[in-house]
Amino acid sequence: MTFNELARKRYSCRKLATKPVEQEKLDAVIEAGILAPTAVNKQPFRIWVAKSPDALKAIHDVTPFTFGAGVFLIVGAKREEAWVRPADKANFADVDATIVATHMMLAIEDQGLATTWVGHFDAPKLQELIPELAGYDLVAIFPVGYADSAAKPSPLHAIRKSVSELVATI
Repeated sequence: MTFNELARKRYSCRKLATKPVEQEKLDAVIEAGILAPTAVNKQPFRIWVAKSPDALKAIHDVTPFTFGAGVFLIVGAKREEAWVRPADKANFADVDATIVATHMMLAIEDQGLATTWVGHFDAPKLQELIPELAGYDLVAIFPVGYADSAAKPSPLHAIRKSVSELVATI
């Protein structure tokens, strides 16, 4: 499968089956995240695998968007460890964490699993409930699992703006 075929095939899966996810598949997804490029190779990110009862309860306490998952991947970055662009002092922590998360999201699909990028969560509360997350800008929670047989893409999934609306030659 080509990269564009993978990107087209992937969709935000909002209904996961109860089948457990194999550790080897999680390891492959984590490896994809670790391989992601970061500004000046600072690697200010952290990936957390949430599967303990306490971690699962904490996630359920901060977002309703869990979709039946039994394991979650959380991605964040430390601002003080990230590269800062000298010209305007833009901190690349969130950019780096987002690149890592995107690699992982696509690797989840590549492993035959499903997910959706959950950004709608109470990050401060999650950091209170799971102190290991404190001090990180949290950019994503991925509920990970196998797509339920009833899962399907949103009707909005295939709608894309035209190239002329999104691309400019300067």
